[in-house]
Amino acid sequence: MTRSTPFATLLLSLLLLVGASPAAASGPTTSAATQYVDIDGARIAYRAIGPQGSVPLLLLNRFRGTMDDWDPALIDNLARERQVLMFDQPGFARSSGDPPNSLPAFAASAARFASALGHRQVDVLGYSMGGTVALQFALDHPGLLRRLIVAGSGPGHVPDVPPGPPASDRVWPVATKPVNDDADFLFLFFEDTPSSQAAGRAYRDRLRKRSDAFARVVEPAAWQAQLRSAKSVGTAATSLLPKLGVITHPTLVANGREDIMVATYASFAMARAMPRARLLIYPDSGHGFLFQYPEDFADEVLRFLR
Repeated sequence: MTRSTPFATLLLSLLLLVGASPAAASGPTTSAATQYVDIDGARIAYRAIGPQGSVPLLLLNRFRGTMDDWDPALIDNLARERQVLMFDQPGFARSSGDPPNSLPAFAASAARFASALGHRQVDVLGYSMGGTVALQFALDHPGLLRRLIVAGSGPGHVPDVPPGPPASDRVWPVATKPVNDDADFLFLFFEDTPSSQAAGRAYRDRLRKRSDAFARVVEPAAWQAQLRSAKSVGTAATSLLPKLGVITHPTLVANGREDIMVATYASFAMARAMPRARLLIYPDSGHGFLFQYPEDFADEVLRFLR
């Protein structure tokens, strides 16, 4: 065992005092190289961050999300122990090709990406729309999946959802605007409290530390394919909820207490439906809870994946 120098001990103490960890103080996410792999004639953009040698953590993104929308504070902390794989689906942002046109197609695309990089098994973290894709991934590709994390997401139609907050009827007109600004993101992803809004602004500031952030955005044809895929499970007859009982993988479900994009109650319904699921609800937060509590959520994820 190596002995810490007095300077190293002092530095660690200062980091802990301000609520940061050494890994969170600086990390590779904002400077990670964008790489490419050819899959079925499409050039798929991805970034790989963190140590190799164990089962990687594959991230499935939100509605209209790109690799640049993943919080560096979250990814740097996850990458302390795991290789984290981020990618843009075919036809999204930096990737070429035609966008997938259904939930099974999005899940199959993710499976092909993992296999193209030589992985026989992955852990999957799906956020928002990516969480619904992750559920489909678990249903369609169970042998490729080891553990599953579903964040700020749902299985489609969930019966008996309690009425949402008054602002919820504004969600989709804002989410489908041609261009979203910071005010839109703060409304959609963070609670209407001073602390949550401040966390949202800090998250947006962290994203801009990457020099080429948002050089490419998701084109309307791609996010409209996402929207159609999400709507395909929007009825009692088509929802994934009744199918979730066959997912026997260890599963972590998490959300903020007041998610106006995907009702927090849907997280409870999913956790109740899956035999090996556990549920986390974060205070003073909404859809973007994982970016409001990046260090805490990363710690929970790493503990779950060990």
